[in-house]
Amino acid sequence: MTVGLVFVTWNAEAFISRALAAVAGQTRPPDAVVIVDNASSDHTLAAIDEATRGWATPVHVIALPTNLGFAAANNRAVEHLASCDLIALLNPDAFPEPAWLATLLVAAEAHPEAASFASRLMLDGQPGRLDGVGDVCHVSGLVWRHGHTKQLATVPEASQARPVFSACAAAALYRRDDWTRAGGFDERFFCYAEDVDLGFRLQLAGRGCWYVPDAVVHHVGSASAGVGSAFAVYHGHRNLEWMFLKNMPAGLLWRYLPLHVAASVAGMAVFVGRGRASSYLKAKWDALTRAGEFWQARRTVQGSRVASTAAISALLNRDSLASRFRERIP
Repeated sequence: MTVGLVFVTWNAEAFISRALAAVAGQTRPPDAVVIVDNASSDHTLAAIDEATRGWATPVHVIALPTNLGFAAANNRAVEHLASCDLIALLNPDAFPEPAWLATLLVAAEAHPEAASFASRLMLDGQPGRLDGVGDVCHVSGLVWRHGHTKQLATVPEASQARPVFSACAAAALYRRDDWTRAGGFDERFFCYAEDVDLGFRLQLAGRGCWYVPDAVVHHVGSASAGVGSAFAVYHGHRNLEWMFLKNMPAGLLWRYLPLHVAASVAGMAVFVGRGRASSYLKAKWDALTRAGEFWQARRTVQGSRVASTAAISALLNRDSLASRFRERIP
């Protein structure tokens, strides 16, 4: 199978050279690389040019005049990889170990039932500490990376190949045909939760996600937007509303709507304490003002659903939200 690799950059000068060096060191290099730059104002493009000079792998750089967002930029990149069977996404602050891509391709061959493949993300510069081992979707509509910030040794499932809800797009592999049928990332999200949203739609289509523990990537995380920034809080918590409304099957939507509302109210208390109350409130208000638009999108998504409500229910997490809030939800 052929595989194209995608980077989306925005002011990534500090990391992109290291990420590209890690790609150059892959035991199985990609067949093509597409880099979409979202109108960086630093020297990201110059760093890309220097890092890829002399590469045997074809590299196509698309310099956008404006920042279209992570979701739209990835979609543009995938359009340029129409001849590839598989699409690998990699963030500019994600540094794969040499066997990363080869290991993902072996998993893709072994698991034709899966549309996407999740990597084992380790926090860069923090030996033995996880960034995430697949994305979790809770019945309330909250999402998180499983095992985030925990020591690898304390999370046994981090070393076990298994189905997960969705792949974190910081380092993931998708079958191009499945990506195309699902419509790729929802560009209205701009950034944050677009990967869980796509993963949800793929699950609804009966196409799962497989976690590959030996596909290891060291990830800085939120290097451009900033961890816990007003930007991240706004986009993340606005998009969670749209993801929940659009994708949750009707029986589960109405059953868990009270819990969803309760989680949103509890989240307000969390972000008041972090000085991000205004960003959080604006996120929820803006999500509500466009609820009709996403209710219409819901008709399309649910109308093409293949998976049963019971099958989707079995994929959703039911852990105590009290423990999640104690762990400082993102």
